[in-house]
Amino acid sequence: MQSRRIAVLGSGVAGISAAWMLSQRYEVTLFEASDRLGGHSHTVDCDLPEGRVPVDTGFIVYNEPNYPQLKALFEHLAVPTLDSNMSFAFAARDIDLEYAGSGLGTLFAQRRNLIRPRFLGMVRDILRFNKAAHERLTDDTRGDDISLGALLDELGMGEAFRRYYLLPMSAAIWSCPQDVMLAFPARSFLQFFYNHGLIQLKDRPQWRTVAGGSREYLERLRPAIAHIHTGTPVGSVQRTDAGIRLAGAGGDLGTFDEVVLAAHGDQSLAMLDAPRDDEARLLGAFRYQMNEAFLHTDAQLMPRRRAVWSSWNHLTTESVDGTRPVSVTYWMNRLQSLPTDTDVFVTLNPLETPRPASVIQQQTYDHPVFDRDAIAAQAGLGDLQGNDRLWYCGSYHGYGFHEDALASAVRVAERLGAPAPWQRDAVA
Repeated sequence: MQSRRIAVLGSGVAGISAAWMLSQRYEVTLFEASDRLGGHSHTVDCDLPEGRVPVDTGFIVYNEPNYPQLKALFEHLAVPTLDSNMSFAFAARDIDLEYAGSGLGTLFAQRRNLIRPRFLGMVRDILRFNKAAHERLTDDTRGDDISLGALLDELGMGEAFRRYYLLPMSAAIWSCPQDVMLAFPARSFLQFFYNHGLIQLKDRPQWRTVAGGSREYLERLRPAIAHIHTGTPVGSVQRTDAGIRLAGAGGDLGTFDEVVLAAHGDQSLAMLDAPRDDEARLLGAFRYQMNEAFLHTDAQLMPRRRAVWSSWNHLTTESVDGTRPVSVTYWMNRLQSLPTDTDVFVTLNPLETPRPASVIQQQTYDHPVFDRDAIAAQAGLGDLQGNDRLWYCGSYHGYGFHEDALASAVRVAERLGAPAPWQRDAVA
């Protein structure tokens, strides 16, 4: 082990995996502001009639084609995984509209949908949009730099398609208000939907989840890291001739040869003492949406018709405008094959708070917002790496998901001479 001392700030998947990889060669200290490790990897033990059941409330699912680094990490650590089910339902209570996208039976589980002109128009627009999306992505002559909202206008997509299908689904994926999705760069949006099989009816990826919860991989990463300090927020990252000096509320936290900032973009910027202009410009381009997550057992936050119940369930009313944080309920029994007959849910930003007796835990998560400024800033993040011995990783380097965070950590570790074990195996 080399004598170089490295600090990693933040213990989400980016931070803890970076610390784990760097620990192969260096003395690593991991600082985490909260009292637990993992960030969005958060497994909660639920006391249910069948006993204690672990349930995830942040990171829940992945698929192997679009999460190659996460797949490699799980295989290397022998993390147990199992098939998951991904399906989407929409429910607008005040107009009694419900459907799910699993098939014709769930699409028309509410029989009146067969004679609703707006609903049938939405279905036609879905087919039109999917066809146009494929054409757009295969047309290399188009250098699109328009927003999703502008694309929908250009294609003449109807109001029902927007309000009851595309915007609810995409807002649920990125955990943000629908109006924010309208500003999402169109080509990046279409590419993501194509990669995840959302604009085709076949060849969709099989989703998977971690058996026993995401803490299974955290517990496999933790032992390799020499020094871990939870409940220790870093308030200042100062460049000095002797190295990078860290300070917190209690004073000096040490001086290090290299520092990896694995927090959110805005948090990383706030920690920098006297940030340079490029750091302020690039890191300052990322905004975050705060979402309240309830782990609960209240079925009133699901569609009224059980036939419509899906893995992801968007609940709304006609009076809800596009600026409100998305309200979505995850049916955890279906997503994680929970060994219980009790229905367990995680709801983000519920329209109505779950019954107090049903709430198991409440948690706040922040998710990055990807507007044009953020996408443009991503192109410059590589230029920040290693300057003044400071390094950056996190989900904001990609689409905002677990794979993006891990992939950014893998790149940083490789630059610092500590490639991921599966990268070494590939070379060997």
